[in-house]
Parts: sequence; C-alpha cells; structure tokens
Amino acid sequence: MRAGRDCPLDYRLPREAFAGAPLFECDSLYVVGGLYGNRQALAALQRLLADEPGARAVFNGDAHWFDREPALFRVVEQGLAGHLALRGNVETELGRGADSGAGCGCAYPMSVDDAVVARSNAIQRTLQETVQGLPGMAARLAARPPCVLVGVGGRRVAISHGDERSLAGWDCAREALAEPARRQQLDAWFAASGVQVLATSHTCAAVALDLANGALINNGAAGLPNFADGRYGLLSRIATRPHPQALYRCERDGLFIEALALHYDHDAFVAEFDRQWPAGSPAALSYRARVLGVGLEPPAAALLGGFSPCHRSCALEAPNP
Repeated sequence: MRAGRDCPLDYRLPREAFAGAPLFECDSLYVVGGLYGNRQALAALQRLLADEPGARAVFNGDAHWFDREPALFRVVEQGLAGHLALRGNVETELGRGADSGAGCGCAYPMSVDDAVVARSNAIQRTLQETVQGLPGMAARLAARPPCVLVGVGGRRVAISHGDERSLAGWDCAREALAEPARRQQLDAWFAASGVQVLATSHTCAAVALDLANGALINNGAAGLPNFADGRYGLLSRIATRPHPQALYRCERDGLFIEALALHYDHDAFVAEFDRQWPAGSPAALSYRARVLGVGLEPPAAALLGGFSPCHRSCALEAPNP
C-alpha cells in the first residue's frame, strides 16, 4: 500500500450503508466537513446553531488536522459533544491500534504532487503522537461511524466523508463530477437508493450539482477559506426553509440545499496555526497560503449545474479584511 495514495479495504462503505430508516429527523441540518481543528470555526458554528433553534449538526469527518497541541485537540473534541461526529480518514487512521500503511488515508489521486502527499503523511504522524498522549482518545475516534442516513423534512439525506462508496473516495470531487459518465452513475445511485441529497467533503474543494434524481453538495472545508471573496469556512445546510445568508442553493420539492459561510476569527486562527506549525513545517508548507486565502477561486467555480448564486453574497453580509 502506498501511504497517502491508497486506502485500506475497510474504507469501502457497505452496499446497504444508506438503506433502512434515517437515524433521526429534523427540519434543518448543518453538515460540517473538514473542520481541521479550527476551534474558531467551531465557535462560529455554535453561533449559527444558536440562531436557528432545532437545527442539527453532523460533523462530516476530518474534524482534526491542525490541532497538534493536546489541549487544543481536547477543546475541539469537547465542541463535538452533543452532535453526531463521523469518521473521516484522519479519525480513522488516528483510531487504529497499529499502522495500516495508509498514511493519512487521504487516497490522493495522482494529480496531487508527491511532496503534498508526503507532508500529509507527516502531519498524520504528528497527530498520532498527540492522540497517543490522550488516554482513551483513539478508541473514541475509532467508534465513530463512517457515514449516516438522516431525514430532513421527510427526505432521505446521506452523509459520507468521501463519496457514496468510500470513506475517502474522490468521486465527489469537481474533476470527477465534470465527467458525464460519473454524473450518470451518481444519478442512477440516487434513483436506486431513494436518497434525495448526498452531502460530502474530503476533497477540500467545494462543489454542488443538482441531477434529475438527487443533489450533491460538497462543502470543501469548514475550517479553511474556500473562495476568493473572503476568509471564511463553508458548511452545507439542508432545510425546509431557505437561509437568508446562503451563498448558493438549489431547491428540490421544497427542500433547500445550500452553502453557508462560516465567518470565524481569522486572526486568532492564524495565530494558533503559526504557533503549532511554524515556517518550514509540513502543515505550513502545504496549507499556510490556503489559511490566508491566497489563490482561491470565486464561489461560482463550485457550481457544476442546478445550483444558483443567491442575490446577496455572504461576503457582503459579514466582510473579512
């Protein structure tokens, strides 16, 4: 197995993963993938939830990544309490009792440079040392489910860190979804499974696509800037009523599938990032430009079909310097 390139067989989701009854029902759901140990983004999420009583949140894997300090790792874990947290590849590998050979478990495609893969494996090794110093933490992470089916307004919503078939699959990345054959495959899966919405993350690049039988929304990263119009994280919201500050959305039979900005304390996050990952460290080399919002695309780059920009940009609602 090539560390960081391949993933273990247990990453494959069971064929019946999204069959049966939903785990719970709600009218408003927030899907938060790729928090990456950003406690400021976690605080921003709690504010959003406080403004929408009754809304539920599912943490869609990779809640940890930059939080190498044990105290900060614990703070992020405490913030997940009371919510449903899934396993991403990060938590899956941190939860193992032995090295699986998968490295970070990202299963990067060959289009990603080898140096990036090596740095991700190094970050994972550092986090493994953090978890080893926190009694019981590995078991807690390992016990989390890899995916879940929930109900929103009576509709079936599937949530997976990667795609509908693998915990770390890349078939819900922009490049994959741009291919007609992949769109047909996903639409056939929607029809066969009875799922109306699939919410994913993993690829760290947001994408949204509405097909004949269902909608796909990938929130990119809740704990990192995603677009060129502001330094904010992104989450997916699926609800029976639209949110006034949505960035883009589609509507399917009265169900609104949206992207919401997560405006966190950027300066505080950068300060914590730099303290934990100084210049020259693997995370600084791979992510500091992204942390600062350098070289990102406009929100429209995420829209592959069926989703429309909302009238007011989220950046206008709460601008960042």
